[in-house]
Amino acid sequence: MTRVLAKDFLSCHGSAVPEPRPQDMDPEKPNWITDKKTFRALAHPTRWQILQQFDLEPTMTATRCSELTGESVASCSYHLNTLSRYGFVEAAEGGTGREKPWRLVVVDRSWRAGGEGLDDEAAVAAVALSDVSLDHLAAHLKSWIRWRSREEPQWLDATAVTETVAFVTADELAELTADIRTLVHRYNDRVGDPSARPAGARAAQVFAATSLRRPPEVDRGDR
Repeated sequence: MTRVLAKDFLSCHGSAVPEPRPQDMDPEKPNWITDKKTFRALAHPTRWQILQQFDLEPTMTATRCSELTGESVASCSYHLNTLSRYGFVEAAEGGTGREKPWRLVVVDRSWRAGGEGLDDEAAVAAVALSDVSLDHLAAHLKSWIRWRSREEPQWLDATAVTETVAFVTADELAELTADIRTLVHRYNDRVGDPSARPAGARAAQVFAATSLRRPPEVDRGDR
């Protein structure tokens, strides 16, 4: 990723949000997380898990949250209120107390994975959120590998885990990353609009990353 794209970032889209072009990836824009308090609020594994569940269900009560996460209803209510305080969810109409429905407000969650361009405290908080996000993805993938044998053959054949090492220039890596990003977000419009989903559609987790391999001597120096 050259220029702006040369900086690692994590981007989570929970609805029909156009993937930003390189020239649009400006941390000063509202859809980018730059505040250390917001990073810290989201870097709680349960809160992050709750946000991911909103990608699958348009509204959710504290009771439903408890069923999906295994947390207590009181804990879910606390976390939902915290997410609301930071503007990520809001109360929907109908219900009260633990049966009060909540809905997602901010569907585009993007930030510099390494906290580049931020002050020291915000950068540390950004890395912490990146860790939580990647831990969540890794846990999902491990869970899928354990129970995938229960799936029907056509669904098994449609999934894959792949990786490689590519020797590329910065411009080539930028092009590859842009191509991957376009593919990953091809069906974004179906997340927030169930009517756009064809018959038989299911939720599939799609994750991609490009990163630089560090020289062995650097790895040894960090031990």
